[in-house]
Amino acid sequence: MQHTNQSKMSTNKSLPEPSEAAKAISQKLVQAIRKTSESDKSLSFPQYMHKALYTPELGYYAGSLPKLGKTGDFITAPEISPIFSRCLARQAMQVLEQLETPNLIEFGAGSGIMAKDILLELAQLEQPLERYYIIEVSADLQARQKTRLKAELPDAWFQKVVWLDQLPKTPISAVILANEVLDAMPFERLRIEPEHVLQAYVRFDETHEKFEWDYRQISDPTLQRFANQLIEHVGKVSDLGYETEVNLNIAPWLNSLSDILSQGAVILVDYGYTRAEYYQPARVMGTLRCHYQHRAHADPFFYPGLQDITAHVDFTAVAEAGFDSGFDIAGFTTQANFLMGSGMMEMAVDPDAPIAEQIKVAQQIKSLTLPDEMGESFKVIALTKQLDTPLIGFTIRDLRHQL
Repeated sequence: MQHTNQSKMSTNKSLPEPSEAAKAISQKLVQAIRKTSESDKSLSFPQYMHKALYTPELGYYAGSLPKLGKTGDFITAPEISPIFSRCLARQAMQVLEQLETPNLIEFGAGSGIMAKDILLELAQLEQPLERYYIIEVSADLQARQKTRLKAELPDAWFQKVVWLDQLPKTPISAVILANEVLDAMPFERLRIEPEHVLQAYVRFDETHEKFEWDYRQISDPTLQRFANQLIEHVGKVSDLGYETEVNLNIAPWLNSLSDILSQGAVILVDYGYTRAEYYQPARVMGTLRCHYQHRAHADPFFYPGLQDITAHVDFTAVAEAGFDSGFDIAGFTTQANFLMGSGMMEMAVDPDAPIAEQIKVAQQIKSLTLPDEMGESFKVIALTKQLDTPLIGFTIRDLRHQL
């Protein structure tokens, strides 16, 4: 996950010290990861990242420590304003109206606030809905989502919500929503040096009792092919090297979505770039970011389990993988353009609201749309199946030609 400019870049020395209880959780996770690395003899960075984020009860997303909001590590768009989710609901509704059996699937629902606001908007618009599936691997987050939605939704709409820990088994017609999901998928880290390209592994430094980078020759053929293309694109590098990331999980994930989606759309919202922007020669340190108590830094080994680990998304890779999986690429734009196309401005104007409320809404819209906030760094891409209608979220400005 990422956030607005509340996440300042920090060095480890300037990061807040965790509580003793939090340190104890991190230490347990460190021991669990060490056991894995000892038995496997090597640990690739994606393996390390998966364990740091998803180990049951101890990993960052699987544990019970606060993640979202002022007491957590970052703030997402649905937490900033219900307008974000209401716009998503209106884009979803345009597709749901065309489905014989309208369903919604949300990946990683966080605090449940986006699901709540989407469902309230659909109820207000009288849009029929069969089921709202939430794919959630964290038992702690699932429990929090259930508590919130039961308290804040009309019972008839709460009864439509179904929690799953994996995709439905049989094909369905649906709109699939994933806000800040791609950036949290485990990714490979590459290092280009003047003479060769290396792949990031992780080892435990017994002296300093800390995980550290361990760069080795690439062993995976897919990764080697990508590295060869990258060398051509980046050109000659200095002795300081060039570090970057590649997410090899995007293609299999989109394949799995295509397998279960008989008709509908996939709407992905995340921060990232087109490939040409992502792998520009000047971006020598890549985009790896960790988020801890609203501070951003680049050390994925700082108290494993207590911080988020992310990288920006290569949206060209998303489009290519989507096309190869049988989807049509139905739109690509910035978050600001998408929200405006989906009716944001009509939601913002309420001349009868108190002045304080109008100012609050104006501030929320600025956070969601200004270029130096979330408006340009966040992108939205739509993948569709058996659907020909132009999508409203991409009517203001469609940037597919940049992919």
